Amino acid sequence: MKLNWDYDNFLSAAEKVHIHFLRLITGLLTISMWLMAFCGAAAWYQWASCGFGLSVIAPLLLLGALYLGFQGLMVWLCLLCRRLRIAKRLLVWTFMWIPVVNFGLALYVRRLARQEIDHTLVKIELNDVRACRQICATRYPLLLVHGVGFRDFHYFNYWGRIPRELALNGAKVYYGHQEAWGTVEDNARILQEKICEIKKETGCRKVNIIAHSKGGLDSRYLISGLHMEGDVASLTTINTPHRGSALVDLLKRLPDRVYRGVCRMIDAYFRRLGDKNPDAYRASFQLSVAYTEAFNGTYGDKAGVYYQSCASLMKSGFSSKLLCVPYWVLKKLDGPNDGLVTVRSARWGNVRGVMENKRLRGISHGDMIDLTREDYEGFDVKEFYVELVSDLKQRGF
Repeated sequence: MKLNWDYDNFLSAAEKVHIHFLRLITGLLTISMWLMAFCGAAAWYQWASCGFGLSVIAPLLLLGALYLGFQGLMVWLCLLCRRLRIAKRLLVWTFMWIPVVNFGLALYVRRLARQEIDHTLVKIELNDVRACRQICATRYPLLLVHGVGFRDFHYFNYWGRIPRELALNGAKVYYGHQEAWGTVEDNARILQEKICEIKKETGCRKVNIIAHSKGGLDSRYLISGLHMEGDVASLTTINTPHRGSALVDLLKRLPDRVYRGVCRMIDAYFRRLGDKNPDAYRASFQLSVAYTEAFNGTYGDKAGVYYQSCASLMKSGFSSKLLCVPYWVLKKLDGPNDGLVTVRSARWGNVRGVMENKRLRGISHGDMIDLTREDYEGFDVKEFYVELVSDLKQRGF
């Protein structure tokens, strides 16, 4: 996968237009709020001192016109502000017609918009400074390997905005294209073929693998089980259950007949999406504690390959709507986690660290791959990967 630079430049220009328009709407909204407060105070003063009359009607009419403009600006701001997620956007649209309440909502949305403006302007400036440095132009191309239950779809990128950010900084990015519910062994063979294609296309002798979740196990089997250590310079695993997940052990307690029935339905669905040999039953059990223990004993690290890992932590169950339930269950069973994998399980090789956030949001299993395409305070996922790949470049990979 190579990104088109004309397309990237177009996106950068569109981003700047978006930000300037957002700044304009935010400024007009602030002015309208001040004018509404002034007109309201003027009407109240005239009514209190002179009673109801023409001197009161004029500021009231102006207040009404400003109110309509204020509501229009609020609608525009809700449409433009990307940090306002769909659920919150619906709540704002529902209650912004209520006087006084709408002022509080306007202040909240304006704060989010200002955060987005500041973050994007800093990012644009940073990218302009980095453009000539190509800090992610590694010696070997990058192979991004996805986790279980997803595929590398063209219009829905598993890695969100990360690949484009890496490409803007000089990286050559490719995808694993392994199956969503393929077994470790089957997916490793697909990755093996992909690496051969990349080597032929680029002329490079090796690749750098960045793998998320189960993709890390697929990649480790590729290196050790298929003896591809000579073709892989480094393996970076992100939130990979190297020591399994207690959640899978809990699922194994279900009646086998029931579990197999559910897995057959999953296989049928993903076969329609492109999986040639889906096996949800075996693939899911390969994430159990018992399987990974045997796996680690059989497929150790290979000399000549640089192994490193990274984990993340949700601060509480409220950090992620999708993973709140598994987070609480796994915390009870095994300890702090990202919603699916504990820190202890994710550690492998050289540990880069544990990504945490002091805010309520935390950093979930999905946040580490930009699942929601959302910027939030305390953690910049795109910047995390830029620093990660820049470090690989500095190490000579």
